[in-house]
Amino acid sequence: MMKKGWLLLLIVSGLWSCSSSNTNDSNKEGDRESSVWTIPKEEVLDGGPGRDGIPALENPNLINVSEVNFLADSDLVIGFQNGGDVRAYPHIILDWHEIINDNIGDVSLAVTYCPLTGTGIGWNRIVNGKETTFGVSGLLYNTNLIPFDRETSSNWSQILNESVNGELLGEKVGVLPLFETTWGVWKNLFPNSKVVSTNTGFSRTYGTSPYGDYNTNNNRFLFPVEKDSRLPLKERVYAVINNDKAKAYRFSDFSQGAVIKDNFEGETYLIVGNADFMVSFLLDANTTALEFEYVFSGTEVIVKDDEGNEWSIFGEAISGPRAGEFLKPTTAFKGFWFSFPAFYETTIYNN
Repeated sequence: MMKKGWLLLLIVSGLWSCSSSNTNDSNKEGDRESSVWTIPKEEVLDGGPGRDGIPALENPNLINVSEVNFLADSDLVIGFQNGGDVRAYPHIILDWHEIINDNIGDVSLAVTYCPLTGTGIGWNRIVNGKETTFGVSGLLYNTNLIPFDRETSSNWSQILNESVNGELLGEKVGVLPLFETTWGVWKNLFPNSKVVSTNTGFSRTYGTSPYGDYNTNNNRFLFPVEKDSRLPLKERVYAVINNDKAKAYRFSDFSQGAVIKDNFEGETYLIVGNADFMVSFLLDANTTALEFEYVFSGTEVIVKDDEGNEWSIFGEAISGPRAGEFLKPTTAFKGFWFSFPAFYETTIYNN
């Protein structure tokens, strides 16, 4: 199985590399071998296509929800909101590009997505006071994406959210809250939002995974990574990150819709979700005493509290005495179960 996986990857990588005008294969070995790494250098693996062999997108073409004819209701999208500007980034496009650099009002966003770990994380592209864009290095650590920034060519770990090699070694990236759900849920929630179009300037078979049954086959891995058998390896979970620790929440605990207040590493978190999405917020002295009720019915409101405030999926009080206030965001994201204990000391929520 491993040999077949490598063969598939090499074939697909060849297609990427040949069709991208930005490919620079000569950088591959230099990126991996040069200078100091904060992760084991011998475990940084060459994924095949080389730097920019998988072409990241910049300021992609956007279309209206009503114009989308390439997504099934079960397809996953990743969303971001800045004021009244709400945008969706489909998995079927991210499968082939892995990073989308976008400007949304005053926010410089990079949507980073690793198909091999299933992790979609929003990064602030202002690093050390300068705006940069991120590209795909072609390198992997624990089978996870290693982006690089074009300002300094430093390499970053996606799941660790930090630079692991180069001029910015040890620098943390600002994590921006994303909302991941199915297209069926998204288009009903945000019918006036914008969606990244398949008109990307690249010829790709969007809607067909470059990795076949990888997402659902618990026995299929293309690169070595330690396996934690507490849960099915490819089960999609939601995890809250606190320094070097993570806490994972299973969708089965939210299948009927639920609100959970949970303590983790000395902090109090509010986790809200159902079978199609999960979001979380950090409660502080101003919000910890509030009692929240799950009220999601297909509109933007997901919870109501005992003061009468109604809170949106993005953590904004859209009615009530706290209208206009925001719950504090967390560092949290979805991914395949195996990916979290590969990077963090991970506990599993038990209800």
